This record gives sequence, C-alpha cells and structure tokens, in this order.
Amino acid sequence: MFGLSPKLPVTDEERLWVDDGFRRLGRMLGWSRMHNATVILPTDEHFPDPWDRSEAGLEALFRRVCGYMGVARHKVELAVIPDSTELLDMLPAYNESPNDPAGLHFAGEDEHPLIAVRRSLLKDPVSLVATLAHELGHVILLDGGHLRRDAEDMEPMTDLVTVYLGLGVFTANTARRFLQYQEDTRQGWSMQRLGYLPEVVYGYALARFAKDRGEDHPEWAGHLSTNLKAWFRQSAAWLRKDSLPIE
Repeated sequence: MFGLSPKLPVTDEERLWVDDGFRRLGRMLGWSRMHNATVILPTDEHFPDPWDRSEAGLEALFRRVCGYMGVARHKVELAVIPDSTELLDMLPAYNESPNDPAGLHFAGEDEHPLIAVRRSLLKDPVSLVATLAHELGHVILLDGGHLRRDAEDMEPMTDLVTVYLGLGVFTANTARRFLQYQEDTRQGWSMQRLGYLPEVVYGYALARFAKDRGEDHPEWAGHLSTNLKAWFRQSAAWLRKDSLPIE
C-alpha cells in the first residue's frame, strides 16, 4: 500500500550470513535434508510420550529428537549433570560453551560423542528439546567433519542447522534463554561475539527456510512466540517480494 516495500527486521550482515549459512549447509548435508525435513512442533503428534522427568522419559524424548535430526541414537551418549559448573572440572575437555551452559558436547577421538544436559532442564521439556537439538547439531557438524571447532561462527551455524533440519521452532522460541551475548537493542551483534543466534535472526532464518521449501504461509509459524511471529512475517513478506530461493 502507498508504494511501501516490506522492511526486513535484520541487518544486511545478518541476512547475508543466514543466506550463506543455508548454502553451506546445502553443500554439507544436501538440499534434500531441508526439503524433506518435517517441522517438529511441541505437540502430542511429535512428542506423544508422557513426560515425567524420569530417565526413561528423557531417553524416549532423546530418541525422538535424534530420529528427527537423522542421528543414530546408538552412536551418541547422553548424560544429565547437576546445575553447577563445578562438575566441569571432572569432565573431559569439551568444545567451548557459554558460562553455565544448558548443554554440553564432548567428543573423544575413539569414543562416541557425549551430550550432557543440566538437570534443571528436565522441568522444561521445550527448552530440553531445544538444547538436545543444538547439541545434536554439534554432533552433525563437528563429529561429522563438516565444520571445524575453531570456526568463528561454529555456534551460530549449529543453531542454523536446527532450523535446516526442522527443529527451528524449538530453538527459536528458547533463544533468549541461551544467548551468550545480548543487548536489548541488538546493537553490537557480530559473528565474532555471538554464542547463539538472536531471536530476530531466527525469525529471518525460519522465513528463509519456508521460502526455500515453497511454503508461503506455513501453519507451523503459528507456534512461534509473539515477537518471532512478527519477525518471521516481516521477513517472509520481504522474501516474497525481493528474493529468490538460494539453491
């Protein structure tokens, strides 16, 4: 209306990084992984098992997340750790993470990778799924030999792969809880300082995901939080007008 064009909520730097990140993931994993991915939602359809915070419940949940992300469960170890970083001194060397992390990824040369999650996450299954998806992203990218541990955007790429494989609703909706570097205005955001993707970048990434899959108005977007839904819609409107699929 009135000749106004849709405005992107992300900066050019953020948009270009997401677009390039999808291209890199396409080369690493194949475009079919994105096109054939089922968008996983916090519903009984995708998580029908009763949740009681037990080890059996965690195992059932983890098996489902592994299956959704295409990771063989028997090739990954899972542990629950206390809500204290003191335990980290007792654990093997691991990939650098933010202080007091929600989850950890360990990888030895001759052992299966280990994912460890904080016990408090058992009280919040949505955040637990997001954390497991992020750590399985490490398994896919790092242990799969697709990305180096010292890559400056290793953590953001790990978040982006959760979008690429259909778990983005979970990781986006819980992004604010896991930010390593955040300012209320987002000023100063940079790939060098970022531990996890900001919510607004998730909004654009999910819109790019939908665009490249040919989804104009996906029903799954209704499961996004209020802010994310707005950023998704703004980004999707801009992409419909000004962008082609990036394959």
